[in-house]
Amino acid sequence: MRIMHISTRLILGGSQENTVLSCEGQVRRGHAVSLVYGPIYGPEGSMLERVQAFRSPTGERIENIETPNLTRELAPFRDPKCRRELRTLIRSWKPDVVHTHSSKAGILGRLAAWKEKIPCVVHTVHGPPFHAYEKKWRNAIYKFAERSAAKNCHKIICVADAMRQQFLAARIGKPEQYEIVYSGMEIAGYLSPASIDLTWTRENVRRELGFSPDDFVLGTIARLAELKGHDDLLDALADDMKRDPRIKLLWVGDGWLREKLSARINNLNLHKQVITTGLVPPEHIPKYLAAMDVLVHPSYREGLPRTVVQGLLAGLPVIAYDVDGTREVCITNQTGRLIQPGDRAMLREAALWMHDHPVERGGLGKNGRERCRERFSADTMVDHLLRIYEDVLANSR
Repeated sequence: MRIMHISTRLILGGSQENTVLSCEGQVRRGHAVSLVYGPIYGPEGSMLERVQAFRSPTGERIENIETPNLTRELAPFRDPKCRRELRTLIRSWKPDVVHTHSSKAGILGRLAAWKEKIPCVVHTVHGPPFHAYEKKWRNAIYKFAERSAAKNCHKIICVADAMRQQFLAARIGKPEQYEIVYSGMEIAGYLSPASIDLTWTRENVRRELGFSPDDFVLGTIARLAELKGHDDLLDALADDMKRDPRIKLLWVGDGWLREKLSARINNLNLHKQVITTGLVPPEHIPKYLAAMDVLVHPSYREGLPRTVVQGLLAGLPVIAYDVDGTREVCITNQTGRLIQPGDRAMLREAALWMHDHPVERGGLGKNGRERCRERFSADTMVDHLLRIYEDVLANSR
């Protein structure tokens, strides 16, 4: 098959990692794959270097194509131009399958592919573009656009059942269009960080970061951005951290809120207890998970957060806000603690409970690892996607 993936931005992030792993796995299985994306900019980092460096065992590559007018924000003048550019790319590359990712690429890419009569058009919902924290008029535009785009594809893939429910509730698409394909990842490194690098032991990484053996480390892996909940952690735990200097926060990631958050940390006099790593390559995430006691993900909107799955694969219990698909992996009293978004009192209570119950938190992490080990394998995801493509192509003949 000839498979074209279209994604809005190739920054470091969960949906982008999903897309790149899909491309790599499909090339390894003998398919011709191209990846189309918009301009990459900002402090979130880029996955382009990985895409460009990739080679299959027989030497095949992912053809990467940047299209200049594919932007994340609504752009009334650039969006029509982008749609025309995508049609030209599709016409020249002649894919059997066009698989779009993220809202903007999904709307423009599906329309372009449908107009070019591609026999298999698929879209993945990594997270809904409409949500309670967006302006009503924007939500209305997104829902209208998604309803229209759903008519321009054969299948809509969701990384969690919560996405399917939300989209159907918004009258987007038909039930028979939807498929659940959990977002795969390279799990070996999370199960055993030392399999990637022998120095990535808990003791070595904690020493490198300045943690003592007695420190209790609550880790967060997320862009320093709005709605990711870093401020909520400071609101919930600042007083306890001042009383007990052994309580530490480890923030892995970078983003537009870095300076604002750093200023607040300094004002609270917690600069010795909040350790920030800055931008980290995705393949180094297992290293930092090895240093943590608990993975905390107080994000206000997600699809099914890869960070939560990564923490569970690493054997860590998870504290997370109950949004979108998070509850499908973070299950209270089974793999962690699920909290209503913005409930800082419960966020604090959950963190202190984890601190006081080391045996129980170990059991939660062990349960989470066993639940996620096979379900979130990249190979499982790639095989499932290929079966969907083949079924659509078989029915279109």
